[in-house]
Amino acid sequence: MRNDKRKKPQQQHRINEQIRAKEVRLVGEDGSMVIPTRQALDMARQQEVDLVEISPNAEPPVCRIIDYSKFLYQQKKRAKEMKQKQVKQEVKEIRFGPQTDEHDYNFKLKHAKEFLEEGNKVRAYVFFRGRSILFKEQGEVLLLRFANDLEEYGKVDQLPRLDGKKMFLYMSPKKQAIQKKSQQKRDREEAEAEAKANAAQENVEPKNGGLLENAKGVEALLKLKEQAGEE
Repeated sequence: MRNDKRKKPQQQHRINEQIRAKEVRLVGEDGSMVIPTRQALDMARQQEVDLVEISPNAEPPVCRIIDYSKFLYQQKKRAKEMKQKQVKQEVKEIRFGPQTDEHDYNFKLKHAKEFLEEGNKVRAYVFFRGRSILFKEQGEVLLLRFANDLEEYGKVDQLPRLDGKKMFLYMSPKKQAIQKKSQQKRDREEAEAEAKANAAQENVEPKNGGLLENAKGVEALLKLKEQAGEE
């Protein structure tokens, strides 16, 4: 006969008799209370679950009465949700020449705003080709202007610094810019959903006067036929 061996959850916390403190702070939906550990163990046994130590360094240690497998599942689920909420941050590059014209500058500035609003970092640089290195001051002024124009969306991590033939500027997004983008996205999605609903309603409902217009059209055709017959 094959033994039915259940896979036990990996133990990451002290549970039940492993808890050595004389008393614990028991937390639950109704609040918390400090009671002897033996009393907390008896309460867990009565409910046929476990006494789980969730904060061992507290004085006294904090515990919960819960099935340990369920507790581990909740911890894993919470960690997954937090990971999903974290903004995936990338470094986006913006390249300039030392004599970038106004149209090109504004085009790249717009993209940089979008990058920062999405929670990404921006690495802007001016590339000096050949003798254009003589215009490095011009490149520095360009990058400082760039940083100033993005002040609402990002903060400067590193001021313009020359590295070989490139002068770099690094910026990180501001939290309020990311939140603003999220709100704008929600507003846009709501507006799009409302527009689709209105369009669907218009397709379902007949246009006012539709039947009347058709009747008038038929009437006009009959009159034309009558006139043609008379002739």
